[in-house]
Amino acid sequence: MGRLARFVLHHRRLVLLAWAVILIAALATTQKTVDRLSFDFSLPGQPGHETSVKVNEIYGNGGEQQPSILVLTSKDGTPLPQAAVTATFAKVGAAVPQARIVDFADTRDQSFVVAGGSVQYALAFTPIPRSFSSPESKQLEAALIANAPPGATAAITGIGELSTNGQNSGPGVLLETMLGALGALAVLAFVFASFLALVPLAIAAVSILSTFLILLGVTYLTDVSFIVQFLVSLIGLGVAIDYSLLVVTRWREERAYGLDNSSAVVASMRTAGKAVVFSGVTVAIGLAALIALPVPFLRSIGFGGMLIPLVSVIVSLTLLPAILAGIGPRVDWPRIRHEAEASRSWTRWGIWIVRRRWWAAALAMAVLVILLIPVFNIKIGLASSASLAKSGPAYEALKTLEDNGVPTGILTPIEVLTDRAAAAPTVPTLQGVPGVVDAYHPLGPGSNREGTSVLIAIPDQETSTADSVQVVKDVKSAVDGQPGVIGVTGVGALQIDYLKAVYGNFPLMLGLIVLLSYILLVRAFRSVLLPLKAVVLNLISVAATFGFMVMFWQYGWGSEAIFGIKATGAITFWLPLMVFAFLFGLSMDYEVFILARMREEYDKSESTDMAVVRGLARTGRLVTSAALVLFLAFLSLASGPQTDIKLFATALGFGILLDATIVRALLVPALVSLLGRWNWYLPDWVAKVLRVPPSKAHPEPAREIALAHLVPPPRRRRGAVPAEPEAEAYAGAEPERPGTQTPTDRGAASEQSESERIRD
Repeated sequence: MGRLARFVLHHRRLVLLAWAVILIAALATTQKTVDRLSFDFSLPGQPGHETSVKVNEIYGNGGEQQPSILVLTSKDGTPLPQAAVTATFAKVGAAVPQARIVDFADTRDQSFVVAGGSVQYALAFTPIPRSFSSPESKQLEAALIANAPPGATAAITGIGELSTNGQNSGPGVLLETMLGALGALAVLAFVFASFLALVPLAIAAVSILSTFLILLGVTYLTDVSFIVQFLVSLIGLGVAIDYSLLVVTRWREERAYGLDNSSAVVASMRTAGKAVVFSGVTVAIGLAALIALPVPFLRSIGFGGMLIPLVSVIVSLTLLPAILAGIGPRVDWPRIRHEAEASRSWTRWGIWIVRRRWWAAALAMAVLVILLIPVFNIKIGLASSASLAKSGPAYEALKTLEDNGVPTGILTPIEVLTDRAAAAPTVPTLQGVPGVVDAYHPLGPGSNREGTSVLIAIPDQETSTADSVQVVKDVKSAVDGQPGVIGVTGVGALQIDYLKAVYGNFPLMLGLIVLLSYILLVRAFRSVLLPLKAVVLNLISVAATFGFMVMFWQYGWGSEAIFGIKATGAITFWLPLMVFAFLFGLSMDYEVFILARMREEYDKSESTDMAVVRGLARTGRLVTSAALVLFLAFLSLASGPQTDIKLFATALGFGILLDATIVRALLVPALVSLLGRWNWYLPDWVAKVLRVPPSKAHPEPAREIALAHLVPPPRRRRGAVPAEPEAEAYAGAEPERPGTQTPTDRGAASEQSESERIRD
C-alpha cells in the first residue's frame, strides 16, 4: 500500500489523465451497455424450462410467461351477445398476431362465461418479455378497448399487469441514483463539515461509470442481466462512498497529527487503504459465489456484481490519493470538524460496552433471536396477486372475476405440451388431478401446430408459493410416462425448477463464501478467532434480515402501511439468494473497518479493552455514516414500481442498518471484550502460510486500571483549567506512547513509515 501510494503521488498527473480518459469513454458507452443487458431467466436442463423453450419455439408465446386476461363486463348487467364477444377476441388476436388467444369459441368451455354471460374473459399468451414491461400487454389492452362490444367495459389483468402496483413506471435508474447521491451528500456534509464531502461523490461517479465500461466488455462474453444496472448504480454508489469515507477520514486524522499532505496520503493508504482492499475483496467473494450456481441470470449478476467492489477499490486506491495529494487541503474547508480527537460519544459508548459486556452481548442476541424466529416460517415462491395492486383497471378486472367465482389459478395456468394425437386422451387425466378445477384442449390453430397441441389446466389457486405448487407436481406425476406427453410448463413449473436448481446448490455457494471469506479475514486480522466470529455473526445477521423480510412482506407487518402493498404471502424465489450474496459482503465491510482498527490499536497498546474503546471511538461514526449512505441508496431503489425490487431494496436497507447498529456497534465489541487475549492469537505455522507476521496473545492489563484511564473528562468551557494530559488523551486524542509500547510486530525502526516515526 505504501509503495502504491508513493507511485500514485509520483505520477499524479498521469493517473488523473488516465482516469479522465476512462471517464470520457464510460460516458460515451454507458447507454450502449444498458442496451446490451439481457432479460433472460432461463434454467438450462430443467424440465419445466426445456418444455417452455419448446412451446416458444413452436408457438412463440406462453410457457413460463404468465398470460394476460382479457375481461369484458356488461355495463348494465345484461348478458353480452356471444357472437359479439367472439368477434372482439378474434379482432384482438388479429391485431396482436404474436399472442395466442384462448376463449370460449376456441374451447367451448363454459368456464369462460360467468355471471350469466354478463362477464366473459379470454386468456392471451404472449411472448416472453425482454424488459420490465411487455409491449404485447399494451397492444392487447388497446385492441380490446377499441373492439369492445357496445355496452361492455373492457379491461386487462394478469400477474404482469398487477405487478407494477398500479403504476406505469418508476423514476428510472438515473433518477434513483441522483436521489441516493443527494442523501449521501447530506451524510458526507455532516461527517466532514467541509467541501471535502464532494470528493467521495466524485469517486463514486467515476467508479460507477468505469464499472459500466468494463461491463460492456463482459456483455460480449456472456449475457448480463438487466438487474445489474440497478446494482452497479446504487450499490456502487454506496460502496465507493464507503471506501472513500474510510480513506479520507484517515487522511484527515494523519494530517491532524502533524504530517504533511503527501505523508498523510501514504499513511492513510497503509492503514485505511489496506482495510479497503480486504473489504472490497470480501464483497466480491460473496457475489462471485453466485457464479457457482447453474442459473445463467444469477451467474451474470455474480460477474457483474463482482465488478462493483473491485472497481471501487481500484478507484479509491489510485484516483482518490491523487486528488487528496493535489486539492485535498484546499477543499477541506471550512474545517469545523477535526480528526485529531476521537468521538467523545463513541468513546463513552465503547467504555459502557467494555464495562457491561455481558449485558451488551445478551441485549444484542435477544434482538437477533426475535428476528430469527420468523425465518422458520418463510415461504419461497411468488408474491400473491393480492399484494401486487390494490387499485386500477387490472385490480378491478381481477376482482370482478373473483367475485363471480373464477379461481385465481387463471393467473398461473399449467400448460401441457403433447403430440396432437395424445391431446384428447390427456385432458381427462388432467381434469382428475386434485387441485385442478378445469382442463381443456383449445382447438384453434393458435394452440395446434407442427403436430403438437398445448393443453391448459387451471389450478384452484395461483401457484405462487411452495405450498400451492403441489398441484403442478401432481400434474407432472399424472402425465409422467403417458404416451405423447412432451412436458409440463408454466409459472408453477418454473418455481419448481428454480427451487431445485438454486437452493439445491445453495450449500455449495454458502461453503465457498464462508471458506474464502475466512481465509481472507485470517490474513486481514492476523487471528484465527476474529474471522470465525465475523463469519458466524454475518450469517446470523443475514438470517435476521430474512426474518425481517418474512414479517414485513410475507406477513405484511409494515408493507401495507409504508408502501400500500398487502402481505405477499411468500418471498419471490430468487430474492433470498440475491439478498444473501450482497448482504454478506456488504455487512462484512463494517466488520473489516472496525476490527482492522481494533487490531491496529491492540498492536499499540496490547490491551483488548483499550483496542475496543479506541477502535469504536475512531470507526463508530464512520461505520454508521457509511451504513446510512447505503441505506439511502437502497431507499431510492425502493421507489421503483415493482414489488420484487421494493422487497430487495428494503431487505438490503434493513440488513445494513441492523448490521451497523445491533451487530457491529453492540455485539461485536462486546464479544471482542469478552474473548480478551484470545482474539489475537495466530499460530506461527498459519502466519507463515499466509505470509503475515505472527501474532501472540499478550497478558492483559488489569481491567480496572485500563478503564480508569479511558473515562473521558467533561467538555472544557472557555476559561476553564485544561484537563490532565493523560485523561485528555483517552478522551479521544492520541496519547504520547513511550518506547515500551512499541508494537512487537511492527518490525525494525528502519522499516517504519514516516507517519509512524512522527506519531511515536
